[in-house]
Amino acid sequence: MSIVYLALGTNQGDRLQNLRRAVQLLESAVHVTRRSAVYETAPWGVTDQPDFLNMAVEGHTKLKPFELLDALKQIERAMGRQETIRYGPRVIDLDILLYDDLILQTERLEIPHARMAERAFVLIPLQDIAPNLVHPRLQRAVSELAAALPKDGGVRKFSERITLTDGTTNS
Repeated sequence: MSIVYLALGTNQGDRLQNLRRAVQLLESAVHVTRRSAVYETAPWGVTDQPDFLNMAVEGHTKLKPFELLDALKQIERAMGRQETIRYGPRVIDLDILLYDDLILQTERLEIPHARMAERAFVLIPLQDIAPNLVHPRLQRAVSELAAALPKDGGVRKFSERITLTDGTTNS
């Protein structure tokens, strides 16, 4: 089994419910072992849109990287995501941040995620669950990368935990 770290984001509809549903649907591909708090984040790229809710999860998977990517895209489609403008509004966005200590760069998939070290909305939630995790390409801990970000990253804690329909909360 491989250890994976995923980023989740949403800014359409019932954002908290979108995260709950995504975490539950992820269980078909990833056994989620830890979940970060939920953060509200100013949009990145296209700024004329609602704020996002973001979180990160750690989990174990038997899927290979491209199989996992396909599973995440299937979950996004099942939740109603439609490909529109890049960095535009979305019901759900699921990204592979890290997959074991794999370094992979193809046209379709890049692991570690190409811009994760520049994005507070990725690093702050990831720091909740894995502060000492080392970025395999940069050889720096998540907490170190997060500390190097500008202080005006627009990331605010929204909720300490999400409660799933089975009554479980963040690990």
